[in-house]
Amino acid sequence: MHLREERPGDAESVRDIHLRAFGGHGTVVADLVDTLRATITPTDGLSLVAEDGGRAVGHVMFTRGLLDAPRRLVEVTVLSPLAVVPESQERSIGSALVRRGLTVLAGRAVPLVFLEGDPAYYSRFGFTPGGTRGFRKPSLRIPDGAFQSLALPAYEPWMTGTLVYAEPFWRHDAVGLRDPGA
Repeated sequence: MHLREERPGDAESVRDIHLRAFGGHGTVVADLVDTLRATITPTDGLSLVAEDGGRAVGHVMFTRGLLDAPRRLVEVTVLSPLAVVPESQERSIGSALVRRGLTVLAGRAVPLVFLEGDPAYYSRFGFTPGGTRGFRKPSLRIPDGAFQSLALPAYEPWMTGTLVYAEPFWRHDAVGLRDPGA
């Protein structure tokens, strides 16, 4: 397996990864990735691809968010989405992508990484419920346990407050869980 930054020619392969990995929600996630891609610069955000035998089989994206802290706005990062094609799952590809991304972000002096996800999966990387550190989730539709944070070496204790997602997450309605019966 080879991990690398996403290249311009990867867009179609990355879209296919998300369509296959997320099933019925794949279109929303793939559209979100297509929009978020434009927000990534060489110093802000990160998009990583995992290749196996020359074929893209996994992808993770880290994009800019803001923490509305009492002292000032703090630039933070949001890990979303992470996907591995179904036939390559359970091979630690997703874990390798997350670990590589966190290492790169720590080197860039990013103070915090946030995500919405399964605590049983993301706790292996050191993520903990965001509320335990005084962070507030950006939507009430995010289950408390799913709202998670990880402090990197640039974190300072005064950095607390409400996470603010970048606009594409709202435009694609990719924040929290919708109640289909509502």
